[in-house]
Amino acid sequence: MQTNLLNLDAGGLARFFADLGEKPFRAKQLLRWVHHLGECDFSQMIDLARPLREKLAEVAVINLPVIKAEQFSGDGTRKWLFNVGSDNSIETVFIPEGNRGTLCISSQVGCALECSFCSTGRQGFNRNLTPAEIIGQLWWANRALGRDPKGDRVISNVVMMGMGEPLANFEAVVSAMNIMLDDNAYGLSRRRITLSTSGLVPAIDRLRECLPVSLAVSLHAPNDALRNILVPINRKYPLSQLIAACIRYLDAAPRDFITFEYVMLAGVNDSESHARDLVKLLNLLPCKLNLIPFNSFPMSGYVCSSSEVIKRFASIVQESGVVVTTRRTRGDDIDAACGQLAGEVKDRSKRMEKSTIRVHAI
Repeated sequence: MQTNLLNLDAGGLARFFADLGEKPFRAKQLLRWVHHLGECDFSQMIDLARPLREKLAEVAVINLPVIKAEQFSGDGTRKWLFNVGSDNSIETVFIPEGNRGTLCISSQVGCALECSFCSTGRQGFNRNLTPAEIIGQLWWANRALGRDPKGDRVISNVVMMGMGEPLANFEAVVSAMNIMLDDNAYGLSRRRITLSTSGLVPAIDRLRECLPVSLAVSLHAPNDALRNILVPINRKYPLSQLIAACIRYLDAAPRDFITFEYVMLAGVNDSESHARDLVKLLNLLPCKLNLIPFNSFPMSGYVCSSSEVIKRFASIVQESGVVVTTRRTRGDDIDAACGQLAGEVKDRSKRMEKSTIRVHAI
């Protein structure tokens, strides 16, 4: 069976070439050709000896996910639908803003965590993506977007905030992020890669040890009772454990704060008392709070908080000294906004058969 080299970071490629009797520096050459230059034809990799190129054509391939559809938003956001086989598709979103270009990448086909307000979670879960399917999203987006007039890549930041829980696919996500960071590939810094998690505490500690990138935590509630419903993984790893893991993470993090994401749900988690409880929860660590106006999807059972309520909520938290931002909704006309990514999932978890449950404030 041929090896898909897109699955291998620098360490994996070095081992692959060693097995072929080649020197480790071949890994750097391959990374540069595939990821920096976007070349997938071995015959065109002209600084590799011809016998090696011929050997690679026999034993290896560079298989990318296939683009199934592309959509353009009026605000400049772009969304790609990738076919990953077996009637499954994933979504990837590019968001331009000023001198920043952010690519939102998926890590799973669907998601198993069942956050009640998330369209991806409602679609159920099929499988983890491979490193090739994860990094392939960045490869294709770079090819589609090209470079700016200065010759720089348009994508300056990557967020692991697409379909799925990245830390539930730990090995593949770390391998893909290693490629993103490699100077011979995409050359991003750890500050420019953000991983968003719903709170898998042991995996947060593991990430801290092996590859601490910028961390964002999907919080969405200031107490365990409400978060148990909105973000069910909280039943296993309650807020006290999650906050403690975030404090530990700061010791190795590339930024001196943790970002907390909080979707604003009318009548559910947006009261002044919720804001005050949130202040008490977050006073133990340096952080930023990102308020996310809820982006509706069919049968969600939720409504977005009004702009007045969001402003009052933000004001209460800001008065405590916490930096608060309210995310600008982007790409909602093509269902590319936060919480709307669904792709096409051949659900193995049977979650789509469950009925919608309306959550009230706690």
